[in-house]
Amino acid sequence: MAGARKVKLDCQGLFSQAAARVVKVRSKEVFAHSEGVLDLGEVERVHDMRVATRRLRAALEIFEPCFPRKRHRKALKKVKALADALGERRDADVEIAMLEDLLDEAAEADRGAVRDLIEALRARQAEANEALAPYLARKRLKKLRRRLKKLVKKVER
Repeated sequence: MAGARKVKLDCQGLFSQAAARVVKVRSKEVFAHSEGVLDLGEVERVHDMRVATRRLRAALEIFEPCFPRKRHRKALKKVKALADALGERRDADVEIAMLEDLLDEAAEADRGAVRDLIEALRARQAEANEALAPYLARKRLKKLRRRLKKLVKKVER
């Protein structure tokens, strides 16, 4: 093209900027879904937060080279722990829903056993919810949010 200037691209800088942008957006999504997650009557909230957490985790893993190693490792560890706790709760939610759907189709002789299994899963769901609760404590979420913001700021400079 006539008159076009050659521009030298700094690919490292652009990748780092993308990393900061993506982690910032994915972090906001996690915290946006944190309200009401412990409500056993609203199981989709757990699903939404779990999906957001998995996306954040993936972004942190993909963009790992952009972040200071120690800060990145600590942030990723915290996000993984939250994701694992959400996963335990979500697994119980899904199994309960599946068995409740199956209950109507089960033979009359099997319904009692299916109900017993649902009750056992509800106990597991409650235990998973109790294990999840500390991860959703206001103070802990605030600390994670601050950790992720600091991680992003290191790259935005």
